[in-house]
Amino acid sequence: HEARANAAVVQWETYKPTKPKFIGKRVFKNFDLAELEPFIDWAPFFQTWDLAGPFPAILEDDVVGDEAKKVFADGQAMLKKIIEGRWLTANAVVGLYPAQRVGDDIVLYADESRQQQVMTWYGLRQQTVKPNNNPNRCLSDFVADQTQAADYVGLFAVTTGIGSEKQEKRFVDANDDYSAILFKALADRLAEAFAECMHQRVRKDLWGYAADESFSNPELIAEKYQGIRPAPGYPACPDHSAKRAMFDVLQCGDIGMGLTESLAMTPAASVSGFYLAHPQASYFNVGRIGEDQVQDLALRQGVEVKDLQRLLAPNL
Repeated sequence: HEARANAAVVQWETYKPTKPKFIGKRVFKNFDLAELEPFIDWAPFFQTWDLAGPFPAILEDDVVGDEAKKVFADGQAMLKKIIEGRWLTANAVVGLYPAQRVGDDIVLYADESRQQQVMTWYGLRQQTVKPNNNPNRCLSDFVADQTQAADYVGLFAVTTGIGSEKQEKRFVDANDDYSAILFKALADRLAEAFAECMHQRVRKDLWGYAADESFSNPELIAEKYQGIRPAPGYPACPDHSAKRAMFDVLQCGDIGMGLTESLAMTPAASVSGFYLAHPQASYFNVGRIGEDQVQDLALRQGVEVKDLQRLLAPNL
């Protein structure tokens, strides 16, 4: 209760939510991989080989520069083959829905009448005492309630992993571990690039709340744009089970994506999450939560407390 009373103070008087260009979902199949290349964030690629440092400075690094140059050259050569040979298929689905905050949760609706619920995205709130009057944040703080404004929320799922198994098998059968690792790392980079590319398209066009933005790739990587795309399983949204409802609403099976029993996405080179548009929306770490919040959430979700405890073990 104390944490809820200390929610993030978000401005609604001065901010009017933008109505998206469409309500519902839109599917993108066989997306051009060449279009994704400019959106690649290369820094994590080097971490695959335990080479740490900012890109492109890492290429000139006194210690790891030579090795970084080599894997980067190999990576770029293989990326060219992936794009030209269409080794991978990129598919995406984006959904934009009327939404409103209900307590710590966000309810998404089928249409503007806001009668038929499509899904509820259950939220977790920071519960530890915050120094310097900092708020106890929950992602629902960034969505308007019924009295504040008619708001919207987006969901997305993208994959660049279709066709990857066949390709990986080729390398493994040839005992070429290096190429297999390289290929996997590139498929992952392309999936993240696809998430970045679609988010930009949503902001500038499909939702259109930032139609005039123009950022360089380093600025996109630094998240200079308005809004966020939190993903289930990450610090602001540690409950992986949100993916089930999300995948149902987006009908992810249609683009070849699925979830394992432990809620990992298939193919592996996939990204999914939500879009929030409010200018104050930001990422945070939910961190430790109390037994009282777990019980409250179990009640809201209609699930067993023990199942939720297992899901949220890292936060307990």
